[in-house]
Amino acid sequence: MQARKKYVLLALCACCWLLLFYWGGVQSRLLRLLSHQRGEDPPRPWPEWVDRALLPGYAGLEELQTPAGPGDSPRQRRQTWASIYRDSRCRMDTCFDFTRCQNARDGFRVYVYPPERGERVSESYRKILASVTESRYYTADPREACLFVLGIDTLDRDQLSSQFVPNVDERIRGYPLWNDGRNHLVFNLYSGTWPNYTEDLGFRVGQAILAKASLNSEHFRPGFDVSIPLFSRDHPQKGGERGWLLRNSVPPRRKYLLMFKGKRYLTGIGSDTRNALHHIHNGKDIVSLTTCRHGKDWEKHKDARCDHDNQEYERFDYQELLHNSTFCLVPRGRRLGSFRFLESLQAACIPVLLSNGWELPFSEVIQWNQAVIEGDERLLLQVPSTVRAVVIERVLAMRQRTQMLWEAYFSTVDKIVLTTLEIIKDRVFSHISRNKLMWNSLPGGLLVLPEYSTHLAHYPFYYLNLGLSPGQEFTAVIHATSPLVSQSQPIMKLLQVVSRSKYCSQIIIIWNSEKPPPHRSKWPPMPVPLIVTDGRKKTTSRFLPQAAIETEAVLSLDEDTVLLTSEVNFAFHVWRSFPERIVGYPPRSHFWDPVKQIWGYTSKWTNEYSIVLTGAAFYHRYYNHLFSHYLPHSLRALVDRTSNCEDILMNFLVSSVTHLPPIKVAQRKQYKELPSPQGTKMAPWANPEHFTQRQECVNTFASWFGYMPLVHSQFRLDPVLFKDHVSVLRKKYKDLERA
Repeated sequence: MQARKKYVLLALCACCWLLLFYWGGVQSRLLRLLSHQRGEDPPRPWPEWVDRALLPGYAGLEELQTPAGPGDSPRQRRQTWASIYRDSRCRMDTCFDFTRCQNARDGFRVYVYPPERGERVSESYRKILASVTESRYYTADPREACLFVLGIDTLDRDQLSSQFVPNVDERIRGYPLWNDGRNHLVFNLYSGTWPNYTEDLGFRVGQAILAKASLNSEHFRPGFDVSIPLFSRDHPQKGGERGWLLRNSVPPRRKYLLMFKGKRYLTGIGSDTRNALHHIHNGKDIVSLTTCRHGKDWEKHKDARCDHDNQEYERFDYQELLHNSTFCLVPRGRRLGSFRFLESLQAACIPVLLSNGWELPFSEVIQWNQAVIEGDERLLLQVPSTVRAVVIERVLAMRQRTQMLWEAYFSTVDKIVLTTLEIIKDRVFSHISRNKLMWNSLPGGLLVLPEYSTHLAHYPFYYLNLGLSPGQEFTAVIHATSPLVSQSQPIMKLLQVVSRSKYCSQIIIIWNSEKPPPHRSKWPPMPVPLIVTDGRKKTTSRFLPQAAIETEAVLSLDEDTVLLTSEVNFAFHVWRSFPERIVGYPPRSHFWDPVKQIWGYTSKWTNEYSIVLTGAAFYHRYYNHLFSHYLPHSLRALVDRTSNCEDILMNFLVSSVTHLPPIKVAQRKQYKELPSPQGTKMAPWANPEHFTQRQECVNTFASWFGYMPLVHSQFRLDPVLFKDHVSVLRKKYKDLERA
């Protein structure tokens, strides 16, 4: 009986629901029909989110000023983007011809289309093209090229800009090598125009790799495109300024916790974020300043806050805020990228990003979570509490990371362009590519050439991270230029001294004399292998990456060097503690001549030095590879032509990698260069032109590097008890004081 009642009750409920649905639907249709006949709008039971008039509690049009229209909808934007990038699914495997790189000489070569007569090229694009043509990858022969770069300036594709180049689509399709953009690299900083600033470049990219600033991650083709930073036309091509973080910057927190000072857009895209920044400004530890005083018609569009904001804006100096702030807000502008990003990195002011959807520069290789804080434009009010919660240890680590990234990849246009090329090269030759640690630790990916090795333990920079120490043997490389005419020549004694070292693995003689090398029987017997190789009468041959060198340490020696075995042993012990530096004996220095406005070179013995001559010095064998494959041919040709300056160039190279000076070790006071034996060539240092050439070399090298990488030092390492008034018998390196 009870079960029957339950079924009856359920049936009645179902009937009621059907009646309500039927009569409600009929009434709704009748109301819609009547209102349509009267010309009235149908009633809306709930306000739509786009109807801001019905939402008075939210920001109105005066504050947000985002133009609503069909062109702004996500669907319309996707359709616009799809029409521009028809090859949106391009990947290296589908849109890149690897056979061009396999057939190219030296594997990876880049060709730049010659600019047409009367071609307008902006200063920024001129720097980009110069960086490519001056790189070790450039080729003037398109048949050798693996990658092609347009000579047409494609950086600014805003049709309202004076730098805009028209008819790009027609011109590039006329190139016989264009092939729908395959194996081409297109650089771009600005795309789209007012008011929406879409991704439109004004021409079809096709299958070309896009190296673009302000890339939206939604449109980014992973593993194919390269996101680059937005940089100004004043960004230097070479050299660049160092980061602002000093080694003694403790405590890591600064006067201001968080800062921003920049434009506020009253209308158009990008105005939402910057219009809301005043909410977090407190004038004490958080300074967030905007101004609407920019553009021609700003007074016509100014709102109620403009006058107050402009007045507050003038109270603070931007450079002072950069120098004294721990975190820097980097909100989006009209486009996703901003000049503030690079400015914050250089200032060691941790960037706090407010640019939803921005694909960060070189995100394929850089671990940005170690250097920036990514905020959300919709959660602006949470930013102050977020940065206050960052512990002081992480603040210091992030600030140090900003400096590493700035100096390794962003301080010059040259580094930005070379990083782009190296990323593409790593994709092409993935079997010999850099890993993430190489990209994200000193000295950076540009100075780690994977052709040398893909193992971290083979480089001098990673011993500490890996918990390793350098090997306990070295290879001596002696540069010989004089014919062997006597058994009493300095080189004969040098061979005996070096071979007696218990750390010596082998000795290699680079024979650069005009006469052929003597027979093996002419050389003295030694306890270690002796190899004599032809230097082809090139001074740079002493730094060639010899396959015979199996040890990590290389002892570079001139044939007339005078040393003791104990001096060699002590210097080797010191080098094992500093394997990334040059460690040796004869010091030299450089200086700036304010009268002549040039760099000078001096051999005077002072308390300060910046060069250790490689006539008697230890260094890591990786620098031989870097010397031969990283430096341009023009510098090595200069050294071979003058038979001079190779030691200075090696010091420039190592100091540019480490940003540190070489290390001088203890040396006997009575050391002096001996006169050349009768019948042999005059020593180079005795030539009157020798010193003048070295002075010119210093300025030539500094010009190529774009700055002076040599670092002065007063640091010298001596053995324990060296020159102390104790018995010589108690000292480990007795010979250093007996001589």
